[in-house]
Amino acid sequence: MSENNEPRRSAAPDPDRNPDALPPETQPAPAPEAESGAPVKDAALVTSLDTAGGAMRPSAVPVSAQSGSLPGTDDSDSVLRKIFTGNGIVTILAVLLALILGGLLIASTDKVVAATSSYFFARPTDFLAAVWSAATSSYVALFQGSVFNPRGSGVGGQFAPLMETLTIATPLITAGLGVALAFRAGLFNIGAQGQIIMAGILAAWVGFALDLPVGLHLLLVLIAGVIGGAVWGGLVGVLKARTGAHEVIVTIMFNYIALYLVRYLLDTPAFQRPGETTPISPILDPSAVYPQIFGSQYRLHIGFLLAIAATIFVSWLLNRSTIGFEFRAVGANPKAALTAGINVPRATILVMTIAGGLAGLAGVAQVAGTEKVLTDGVAATYGFDAITVALLGRSTPWGTFAAGVLFGAFRAGAVQMQIQTGTPIDIVLVVQSLIVLFIAAPPLVRAIFGLNPRKKKAATAGKSQKAAATGGAA
Repeated sequence: MSENNEPRRSAAPDPDRNPDALPPETQPAPAPEAESGAPVKDAALVTSLDTAGGAMRPSAVPVSAQSGSLPGTDDSDSVLRKIFTGNGIVTILAVLLALILGGLLIASTDKVVAATSSYFFARPTDFLAAVWSAATSSYVALFQGSVFNPRGSGVGGQFAPLMETLTIATPLITAGLGVALAFRAGLFNIGAQGQIIMAGILAAWVGFALDLPVGLHLLLVLIAGVIGGAVWGGLVGVLKARTGAHEVIVTIMFNYIALYLVRYLLDTPAFQRPGETTPISPILDPSAVYPQIFGSQYRLHIGFLLAIAATIFVSWLLNRSTIGFEFRAVGANPKAALTAGINVPRATILVMTIAGGLAGLAGVAQVAGTEKVLTDGVAATYGFDAITVALLGRSTPWGTFAAGVLFGAFRAGAVQMQIQTGTPIDIVLVVQSLIVLFIAAPPLVRAIFGLNPRKKKAATAGKSQKAAATGGAA
């Protein structure tokens, strides 16, 4: 008897704490072993483990729904699912789908395809062969004009298209990095066009107005261009942080200000070339021009190396620095970042300043690398194409770099495609637009190619639960 006059009860074994204390008849059955000694992984074993061999009630959360891999499942299946449904493969499939639709559009403009379509039901193979021939010949010409031309004179002539692709890609990469960096901070930098123009104005003036030693002159041209773009972008950040002005409206207006400013300056004696009536500046001094990487036979200059360096810098800034963490935090949730002690206005000004400086590199590449003069078309459409490049690269540094090279290839090869096959050069713009369309709609791409991770995951979980239930019933 105990002190409170209650009979003592024998301590019953607690199956939850010590399964070995269960009576022999309720001990969980040992896991069956194969000839090699390894446990057999099946649904019955899952049920046995979940219920301790029948001695316990099933857990509230089935084993099949708990974290970790289930017996009888292959971890490589989930790895492959992540690979084939991730953002990288979706981007590749979006480009492939755009090329397919672009090929159909190319075929629709071909005369042979139009002729064979008149007797399609009599001989459909002629029509399909004409479609294939029209699309492939155009894309082969695009490749030869942008990557490798086997009919070129010597090795230099064969690789000349690739050099031209990288030359065109240089301002696309640096301006795209400026747009992508702002995107990661939750800002829409639509003002890369104006930032390129402002950088071109300052870089060109330093290049033709000052007489400085070699090396120092080019360095000042580079610094002036970066400062011009950074200031033009930083002003947007100040207006956004201090007054709440929307950056999209402000950057669009700044684009127009920069455009009309360069047109005005090119009509003044300080910028207009002597003896010229057209709006064009004097040619930059040789000491202020980017040197060519592989000699004068190619237009590729060291601006491309600076684009690689800028990509590495942005990658480090976003992924390895405290400032980059603040940028990403502000982009994810500005209110939460402010609550966590991050100075959101300062981050807004800083990210737009750096983004403008990156776009300024594109302006320097145009003035000191490719054109060597300043005109009102110095920015061309690079600032607007940079938005597309950043979207295609999913606002990641190396993704933007690859997208810039791809769009540079489209631009370089479009001319050769038109010369060889007569395909309108605007087809390339259509393909670029289709790429952006599919990049903006990943569920559409996954649905077309049958890559829906949620449905596959639900189907796999359903099969596992059904198998576990069947094994438990048995």
